[in-house]
Amino acid sequence: MTRSPGDPRMAFPFIGGRPCLDFAATLGKRHADAFERLPDPAALGRWIAESGLHPEPGEITPLDLAHARTLREAVYRMLTAAMRGVPPGDADVEEVNAAAARPDLAPRLVLTPAGPVLERQAGHVAPAALATVARDAVLLAGGPLIQRVKECENPGCSLLFLDDSQARRRRWCSMDRCGNLAKIAGYRSRTRDSR
Repeated sequence: MTRSPGDPRMAFPFIGGRPCLDFAATLGKRHADAFERLPDPAALGRWIAESGLHPEPGEITPLDLAHARTLREAVYRMLTAAMRGVPPGDADVEEVNAAAARPDLAPRLVLTPAGPVLERQAGHVAPAALATVARDAVLLAGGPLIQRVKECENPGCSLLFLDDSQARRRRWCSMDRCGNLAKIAGYRSRTRDSR
């Protein structure tokens, strides 16, 4: 079992709707005071476990961490370019494709007394988990769902999310996070203006 660190900013937000979008969120507040949620190999292991990709990430090396950060930024740039309908950079596509071509976390069905359980296995978990994230990014960027990927409208937030609302008018990464803050700010502004 993994634990979130004491600083609430370091808690991983899993609200993107896709593994690649949640992975891009490991760099917080990109457009404001950016902060790194993957400061060390242990944090990458925690993200892999908390994301549900693999419960036991095993040993994560500094090289795994460096690769993860490079991949994360390539995924972010590739997805935001695709969202805007512009061609992503060649280097970013190359980076994501190279990661996606590696062996990923192979699904395996395990029969337990409680019923079938899906597990994922790999020799070295970190590169396999990153391959799984990269494949998700490739499938998202190259498919029709990219039209439903949005960036939170809170200027201090940079989270990407898949708009799965029926009307496709979702504006915030989450109502619990930025949506609620926007409502409170709007209410205070209206109250102040009416005085």
